[in-house]
Amino acid sequence: MTEPYTIPRSEYPRPQFRREPWINLNGPWTYTFDFGKSGAQRGFANSTGFDGSITVPFCPESPLSGVNYKDFIEMMWYQRTLAIPADWAGKRVILHFGAVDYESEVFIDGVAVGRHWGGTVSFSHDITAYVTPGSEHNLVVYVRDDVRSGQQPGGKQCPDFKSRGCHYTRTTGIWQTVWLEAAPTYGLRDCQIVPDVDNSRFVVTPRFYALKNGLRFRATLKDGDAVVSQAESVAVNGIPLVLPVTSPKLWSPTSPFLYDLMFEVLDGDTVIDTVQSYAGLRKIHIEGNRIFLNNEPLYLRLVLDQGFYPDGIWTAPTDAALKHDIELSLAAGFNGARLHQKVFEERFHYWADKLGYLTWGESSSWGLDVKDVVSARNFLAEWREIVTRDRNHPSIIAWTPFNETHDTGDTRQHYRLHSDAAKLTRDLDPTRPVNDASGYVHVDTDLWTVHTYIQDPDILRDQLKPHPLHGPFRNYPDREVAYAGQPYLVDEYGGIKWIPRADLVYAEDSWGYGNAPQTLEEFYTRLEGLTDVILSYDHIVGYCYTQLTDIEQEQNGIYNYDRSEKFDMARIKAIFSKSKDHGISD
Repeated sequence: MTEPYTIPRSEYPRPQFRREPWINLNGPWTYTFDFGKSGAQRGFANSTGFDGSITVPFCPESPLSGVNYKDFIEMMWYQRTLAIPADWAGKRVILHFGAVDYESEVFIDGVAVGRHWGGTVSFSHDITAYVTPGSEHNLVVYVRDDVRSGQQPGGKQCPDFKSRGCHYTRTTGIWQTVWLEAAPTYGLRDCQIVPDVDNSRFVVTPRFYALKNGLRFRATLKDGDAVVSQAESVAVNGIPLVLPVTSPKLWSPTSPFLYDLMFEVLDGDTVIDTVQSYAGLRKIHIEGNRIFLNNEPLYLRLVLDQGFYPDGIWTAPTDAALKHDIELSLAAGFNGARLHQKVFEERFHYWADKLGYLTWGESSSWGLDVKDVVSARNFLAEWREIVTRDRNHPSIIAWTPFNETHDTGDTRQHYRLHSDAAKLTRDLDPTRPVNDASGYVHVDTDLWTVHTYIQDPDILRDQLKPHPLHGPFRNYPDREVAYAGQPYLVDEYGGIKWIPRADLVYAEDSWGYGNAPQTLEEFYTRLEGLTDVILSYDHIVGYCYTQLTDIEQEQNGIYNYDRSEKFDMARIKAIFSKSKDHGISD
C-alpha cells in the first residue's frame, strides 16, 4: 500500500503575518536546465511540463531535491499546475516565494505576471487578474543565477566547480517555500511593529493593498487570552497606532516573552481581513562603547552560523532542524549567533524569537564586486527588502550589510556603497545598530568589529592589547575610518580544525584555520585560552566564534556537519558560557 504523500516543509512559512486561507505549493514540480540560454526563444514560458522532476523547495544542487546536480546552472525553468479554489472568488490571489536565487520571472498560462531580483529574500506577485477561481492554471518560473558575474550577492556559494576553503555547494533557483494566499481586496499588505520599552508600548504602522473611505484598522495586543491593549483608527497607509502596555513583560534571552497581536481591517461593522502576529517588547541601544539590552549592559557570546545542511544546502530539511540548530548553540553556551553570509528564512527567526536567541542579520554579500555600479544597485535593492522583511523580529539586534569588504581598486565607490547601505539601514530601522562591514573595511559603523584567526593565546593577547597611541587592534587601519569609541567586538575568531574520527573526514581538502591541534586536550586548551584572552579585555564587549557546525570541507565547527557532537559539550559550554569578570551581564 502506498504511503500518503507528505508535503515537504509544510508549516506556515511566515509566522509573524499569518492569514487564512493558504495553499502550500511545495512538492513535485517539473524542471529543465537551460544551458544554451535559449528557453525563452523555444517557448518554455508556455510549457505544460518539462522532462525532469524536482522537489520544491530544495535547490537542484541538493540531494533532497531529487536532482543533486553540482555543476553551474546559470538558467533553469520550473513548472506545475495551480488549482484556484472556487471560494476565493472576489479575493486577491497572491503567489508567494520564500526565496529564489537569483533573478526570476513568473508566467501564468504563458503570460508574464512579474519579475524579481535578489536571491535571498521573500517576494510575491498578485496574480488575481491572471487566474479564475474554480479553475486550473499553468505556472512556469524562469530562473537566472550567474554566481560568477560579480554583480549579484552569492555568499559562500563557491565560484569554482569544486567546493574549497570557506566556499561551499551552490544554491540555484527556488530554495524556500512557495505558497498561494487569498487576501481581501482591501486587505492588510504588511505592518511594521516597533517596540518601545521606555514608554511601555508598541507602535504599529500598517500598509494596505488598497484603500477606500470608511475602512478602519484595528490592532489588538494580547497576553494569552487576556487583552492588554487595543487601538483603532481610519485605515491609512503609514499612519501608526499606539498600543500601551501596562505591567510590561520584556523580551530577553532569559525570558523570551512574546505578546500575541491581531490586526483587523473593518468595513463598517464587518471584519474583512484578519492577520495574526506576535511581538517582543525589547530595546537594543548603544551608550559609548557598550551595548545595552533593555537598558542593561549586554555581553555577546555569539557563534558563526552559516545555515548549510548536508541534504538541503541552504534549505533546512525540516522546521524542526531550524529549531534544533538554535538548541545546539544554546547547549554549547552561546547566547546568540551572527547569521553569516546568508539571509535566514523567517521560520528560523520565529524560533529565535521563541527561544530568546540573539542574532545579527547579514546579507550574502560575498561574490559582489563592490566597485561596480550595477552591483551596488543590485545589493541596495535586495538589502532594503531584507531589512524590511525581518525588522519586526525581536531576536535580531543588529544589521550587517557586508562582510570583510575592502578596497578593490575604487576607493570612492567602495566608500559610497558602504555609506549608502548604512544610511539606508538606519532609515528603514533606526532601532538597531549597524555593523557596516564585519571585520573590515569600516566606513560608517555603529559597532567596531575585527576578525582574527591567530591560534596562539599569547600572540592573540598581544594583538588585542590596545596601543597607547593608536587604540585597539584594527584589521586595516590604513584603509578605514578612524576608530571613534564604538562598542568593540571580535566577531570572528577561533576556527580551530578538529576531525574526531577518520570516517568523518569530509573531503581530501578538509581544513580549518592555522595548524590543527594534535590531541583533543590540546583543542580544549587552545579554545579556552583564546576565549579567555578576549574575555580579559575591558574594551571588548563580545565575540563570535567560528563556527557552529562543520560545513563540507571546512571542519572547524563545534558540531559535525550532520549536527552530531564532536566534543564533551559540558566542557564546551563551560568555556563559552563564561561571563566578563567586570560585571557585564549575559
